[in-house]
Amino acid sequence: MKELSSLKPPEGSVRSRRRVGRGEGSGMGRTSGAGHKGQKARSGQKIRVTFEGGQMPLARRLPKRGFTNIFAGEVAVVNVEQLNRFDDGTVVDRALLLQAGLLKGTPAAVKCLGRGELTRQLTVRLDAFSRSASEKIEAKAGKAEVIRGQ
Repeated sequence: MKELSSLKPPEGSVRSRRRVGRGEGSGMGRTSGAGHKGQKARSGQKIRVTFEGGQMPLARRLPKRGFTNIFAGEVAVVNVEQLNRFDDGTVVDRALLLQAGLLKGTPAAVKCLGRGELTRQLTVRLDAFSRSASEKIEAKAGKAEVIRGQ
């Protein structure tokens, strides 16, 4: 086993740094690799990625539409067909859906949608239901209860 004091990088992995401005014979004299004149040849040159040489930038030329509502809460979706995994007579709520792995994280609201068929009689307590979802739940003698503020 090697000592920490004797460790060396693999052969050829470390190059010596480029010494610019050390005469014409070095190949990096005169303009020192910066080319002739222009903003990039000056010292301290910093150009934004979006800078287009003074031309009106693309981000400002294109029309702007819409906005993102920063107060909008995330609404998780559960379909009726996913509720078939629960037994008849079960009260399905947010906690049970989280436990069953149908929800990820803690969404602001949970809405039940009507995709698929329901084969069980369930009491479903969620934040919102689509019309078709509530009809399918009640067609199997179940209940679709809307809860508010939980």
